[in-house]
Amino acid sequence: MSKEVFRSHLSVEAEIVRALLEAHNLHARVSSTLAPGLFPLRFGGQSAFGVSVRDEHAGRAEALIASHLDEAAAAEVRRLSENVGPLEARIGYHFRDLGLLEHALTHRSRAHEDASGGVVDNESLEFLGDAVLGFVIADMLFQRFPTHSEGYKSKIKASIVSTASLARLALSIDLGRYVLLGRGEEKTGGRSKNAILADSFEALLAAIYLDGGVDAARAFVVAHFDPLIDSGGDRVAEASFTNDWKSELQEWLQAQGRGLPVYQVAAIEGPDHRRRFDVEVLAEGVSEGRAQGRSKKDAEQKAAKAALAKLRAAALQASDNSSGA
Repeated sequence: MSKEVFRSHLSVEAEIVRALLEAHNLHARVSSTLAPGLFPLRFGGQSAFGVSVRDEHAGRAEALIASHLDEAAAAEVRRLSENVGPLEARIGYHFRDLGLLEHALTHRSRAHEDASGGVVDNESLEFLGDAVLGFVIADMLFQRFPTHSEGYKSKIKASIVSTASLARLALSIDLGRYVLLGRGEEKTGGRSKNAILADSFEALLAAIYLDGGVDAARAFVVAHFDPLIDSGGDRVAEASFTNDWKSELQEWLQAQGRGLPVYQVAAIEGPDHRRRFDVEVLAEGVSEGRAQGRSKKDAEQKAAKAALAKLRAAALQASDNSSGA
């Protein structure tokens, strides 16, 4: 049987106590009552983190905690406050549980290098943050564009929650500076990698949600994404977010009852470090667009954009001629 010897609303304090007991050969376990639904109406900060030991060790554990906790916990919370205080100021949110923020900033490379096994990476928080972000963005788009099609809203959502978009938002708050990386990832420039920045941004959102509830999470999302959604109305939104021209071209051709487009590399120019790809796109064997890019993918997107403009212009002209007749 086990007995709880310590309880706190700060996960960092519970982990400090666990480490203290383990250092004195007392096996301890941290458990949490933190189990809100995915999207509660409000999360009131009533979570608790308990530390338990075997019944026969409870007296010794309580004595150790009484003699060490106040000084150790205060020092750890002070360390965290000094390290992440500037980030809290940037995002406009002050954490009640700084341990959540530290957890959100811990990349798996740091956790893998910790021999004690006491460091947990942010991948679970990233998963939760992705869900919270998707929910809030979907609600924002539903409210902003009530008469637009599902496809239109889906394209906007896909663009603004893409890895590149999240990485740019992470850069805007200097998030990379605070991410906790392993030595190897640090040496390879992990602080500026889009994937790490995007994942950390989602984990940060999850930490805000768990610490302050859905209202705090929504406020954070609105502050960062509202300008992207509402940057000049429908026309600008459509121009800004419709950037997957290959998908657009394919959908347009299918709507016209035509076959799928085919992309061919017509030429590759320049030295290895400065190559230019010349790509042509064909629809039913007919060349409809051609463009150059620094990569094959870039050239294909540009060629698809050119083809789509050409085909839409031709369709509009045909429609005008038909109406005039």
